[in-house]
Amino acid sequence: MAQPLFQSSSLSCSDFSKNSSKSSIIFGSQLRSPTMEKTQLRTLDSVKTKSTVRLKAVMESPGLTQEIVENEPKVGGVTNEAANHFTELKHRFLGFKKDKYLSNLERYQQLSEAQYPKFMVIACADSRVCPSSVLGFQPGEAFVIRNVANLVPPHENGPTETNAALEFAVNSLEVENLLVVGHSCCGGIKALMSLQDEVISSSFIRSWVVVGSAAKSKTKAAASNLNFDQQCKHCEKESINRSLMNLLSYPWIEERVVRGKLSIHGGYYDFIDCTFEKWTLDYKGTTMHGDSECSIKNREFWT
Repeated sequence: MAQPLFQSSSLSCSDFSKNSSKSSIIFGSQLRSPTMEKTQLRTLDSVKTKSTVRLKAVMESPGLTQEIVENEPKVGGVTNEAANHFTELKHRFLGFKKDKYLSNLERYQQLSEAQYPKFMVIACADSRVCPSSVLGFQPGEAFVIRNVANLVPPHENGPTETNAALEFAVNSLEVENLLVVGHSCCGGIKALMSLQDEVISSSFIRSWVVVGSAAKSKTKAAASNLNFDQQCKHCEKESINRSLMNLLSYPWIEERVVRGKLSIHGGYYDFIDCTFEKWTLDYKGTTMHGDSECSIKNREFWT
């Protein structure tokens, strides 16, 4: 049995059809028979009568009105709970406005006119790995796109929100650094490693994470002796490197890399022990054809 695509964030690393012909008869331009017209008139009279009775009942019996209102479907507790969440967000926003926005008003006024970020960050959508919190990016410093498993699809896959953001960041904002950030205990990578090749599925998650299939294959070949969790950790880093190589499949990215106008980096955040690993793609040593291989340099460990 295939494992579920996503586990709860608390988990550790360890027949719908309609008859169209009937619809066309009812809503089409066919002539109506006298019998049908009479039936419709009786129905309208019935609706009017029921509406009059209901209106009279509402006017004469407040108790009945209250009962009707109280019998409406409710979603127990959700509304109040949601209100409490937004009350907290309100306090946070007002705190931001007072302590940061108003204290740095000149800076925020500059940002209201234009942005000149030095970084474009591709990060995971996981709620535990916000790049602005982990890496301390301030407003205006990083153009960020987040998706499941921080994957970059190759150019030939066609348009996605990820490469749309890349195009804007590279060609319009002219960022100097592309940074792909992966992380420990990634549910998206676990989904990728759990996929059964022969299974046909309409899952959006499956359709997306297959972008990382090359990383999965390389992980299976290099780490077959490891247990599943260890293989996932291996794939978390391997998928970053595959994304770095996929970035080079975009002509306008490779062109700027060749000219020295753009650098491509990988990063791995381990939130279990709060460490960060950073490296840079070595363009000259990377092979993109045949048995493609990612060459890296300037590896650093931040502990």
